Amino acid sequence: MDVGDALKSRLYSHVGPVVFTSATLSSNDNFDYVKSRLGLDGDPRPSEAILDSPFDFSGQTILYVPRSVPEPNSPGFTGALEPVLLDLLERTQGRAFVLCTSYRNMEDLYRRIEGQVSFPLLIQGSKPKGRLLNEFRERQGSVLFATASFWEGVDVKGEALSCVIVDRLPFAHPDEPVVAARIEKIRKSGEDPFHTFQVPMAVIALKQGLGRLIRTRSDRGVLCVLDVRLLTKGYGRIFRKSLHTGPLVRDPKAVSEFFEESGDQRYRAGIGGEGD
Repeated sequence: MDVGDALKSRLYSHVGPVVFTSATLSSNDNFDYVKSRLGLDGDPRPSEAILDSPFDFSGQTILYVPRSVPEPNSPGFTGALEPVLLDLLERTQGRAFVLCTSYRNMEDLYRRIEGQVSFPLLIQGSKPKGRLLNEFRERQGSVLFATASFWEGVDVKGEALSCVIVDRLPFAHPDEPVVAARIEKIRKSGEDPFHTFQVPMAVIALKQGLGRLIRTRSDRGVLCVLDVRLLTKGYGRIFRKSLHTGPLVRDPKAVSEFFEESGDQRYRAGIGGEGD
């Protein structure tokens, strides 16, 4: 439930200087969450630095949050996503990861989209992870439906992956035993578990998922979050502040225009939806 004390006694006290580095350690422009999880919030206090990204996210990406989706807890949520997803995949010409926060959502969305698009559809669990990734890279326009194991440690460079779609903000389920125990422990200490634990953990998970898109300085693409809470809830500002993204768009035509303006090979070939 809490590894901080074990790391202090078994690691930090037995080694010299330690450097913790990652593209996704911070939340809301600070390291409070990761320091509390790793036992780094006491003395001696670590030196800290948040460095600029080597990527030009304002030019390489846009963040798309569709107008026509309900909140995730609304009845028929995945059904409402179906036309939005179909439209978006036509505009991107496939070439997308659809990252879901549950197997149920993944399988539901896959069944709804299957047979309605001309792009190869792949789904986690149908084949080993390595084979799915190789097939995604090799089959033009592929769309991969996946869950947690594809949110990190996956590297697809170039136009083969031009859109990452996330079904909802990745909050851990509060009924999971370890999550529930951590929430209770934080609450008993007099702190707010939602803002000190649940939100920053979800922010880091979302940064990891969206980080699948931009892997080099020449990559370009669309980050799509199908969760309006990113814009309607107060904590949504923390997510937006923590993400490396380009301009926020709500109109699906802006997605087509982004690929047209970027000189995307698929659109130069006269394939793109709105760009035909």
